[in-house]
Amino acid sequence: MSALAYFIPWTTYGSWLHGNERGSADPDHNQHDTPYLAHNKPRIEYERSELDHEAVVLDGSMRPIVAQAIANHCKHRLWTLHEIHVRTSHVHVVVSAPCEPEKPLREFKAWATRRLRQAELIDDDTRLWTRHGSTKHLFTEDALFRAVRYVREEQGEPLD
Repeated sequence: MSALAYFIPWTTYGSWLHGNERGSADPDHNQHDTPYLAHNKPRIEYERSELDHEAVVLDGSMRPIVAQAIANHCKHRLWTLHEIHVRTSHVHVVVSAPCEPEKPLREFKAWATRRLRQAELIDDDTRLWTRHGSTKHLFTEDALFRAVRYVREEQGEPLD
């Protein structure tokens, strides 16, 4: 059975470090239905010390550019964008695409980065995103509905 859509969230560089109280997944804690890493203050401090630069925060001028880049890319690829919400530290996208979800994730990040650099809102040497993201397959209409509702209604104020 192929997925109807994908729920693809990802974070900005340095905004969600392994060991933080919200939980995280690292290579040893990333299997389906396994617990996240527990809160671990020493690990957070270590992760922070390893950053190449400060954590990236998407401000009010950056967030619409990211959203528009993703929407335009979906239109170009003929993918169905069900919902998008760009926060200061992460992005949520619900999309239908005839490929594995890693491809949209990779391309969304690349095009958003390109557009922010063209707008001169980030430097060429700024790492904008974390290494990967989550790629949840949505197999039923109910799962798609719940993901869209979560992104639309449970992420705070939407962009104008």
